[in-house]
Amino acid sequence: METIIVFIDDADYAVQMLQPMQPAAGQAPTRWVLVGCTPRITRRISKWVTQSARNNWQTNWADKVFAQVLPSLKQSGRTGDIVITHLAPSRQSLCELTQSFTKQYGSSRVLDARRPKLGHDLQPVTDCQKQQTHHVAGYATALAGVGMLAGLD
Repeated sequence: METIIVFIDDADYAVQMLQPMQPAAGQAPTRWVLVGCTPRITRRISKWVTQSARNNWQTNWADKVFAQVLPSLKQSGRTGDIVITHLAPSRQSLCELTQSFTKQYGSSRVLDARRPKLGHDLQPVTDCQKQQTHHVAGYATALAGVGMLAGLD
């Protein structure tokens, strides 16, 4: 059984990333391990929210995202596929989480299906994955360049 670990933070983006990964009907069953990476709570909000309320919000968020992604995995009509859902702990690095899942489920492929965000660097999910840096100054320079081109026309 092939195991695919998928890190998600947005259901629509994850469904788009998972569509090419769907195995054909004649292939062996697949074990999908979906890991929900909850959005960060701002410091201002976290001062007023208790830990139990935060945990409830994260669980509700994960249930909603997984409910949107699961139909696309089961849509192919394949029997024998297994879907396992986990919520990524906020204090553990994703590389360590990937290593523990690899030990638990055996050798696997890892897919980072998290939506890139402007000005926010995503944590790598494996040791060999390079961390992409998105500097705000680079985006501001590109926007200014586009504005200059538009002004010349």
